[in-house]
Amino acid sequence: MTASDAPYWYALRVTYSREMIVKEYCDANQIINFIPLEQRVYEKNGIKIKKLEPVIRNLIFLRTNRTHISKLKERFPVRYIIDKGTGDPIIVPEKQMLHFIAVAGNYEQQVVFLSPDELKAKTGSRVRIRDGIFKGVEGVLVRVRNDKRVVVQIEGLVMVATHYIHPSLLEYLE
Repeated sequence: MTASDAPYWYALRVTYSREMIVKEYCDANQIINFIPLEQRVYEKNGIKIKKLEPVIRNLIFLRTNRTHISKLKERFPVRYIIDKGTGDPIIVPEKQMLHFIAVAGNYEQQVVFLSPDELKAKTGSRVRIRDGIFKGVEGVLVRVRNDKRVVVQIEGLVMVATHYIHPSLLEYLE
């Protein structure tokens, strides 16, 4: 298996807000994907409507290889998100992505999405959540909106913070 055949988590930009169309295509073709979504409530003609919408427009994560992405680029307006330091496409480590999905993919919980700049000056302890719906998730414990929350970050792209986690449920990591 060559480097271009190995599956990794890639962060991609989808132009013109077509990320849900790309997601449908990926789902139909068994390409593992993730779009951070949040439930928004709208009122139309006096009726409240709940709808899942992308938190960050034009962003999709795919777990595939470069060959499949090249084929995808022929059908849809997608581009790699490039690491400014190396000039290479951003590859998200598997463990980091799974922790991000565990928190960001839980639409029923009150999670907070943050830009990388929002917590730039804050540092916290590395922790693992020992129990509950976020069991096993590792992140950084920081104060966000007056609560201590566990923040999981996709380096340079997006961060998501859990709701308040009681200290008894946290295991501090070295």
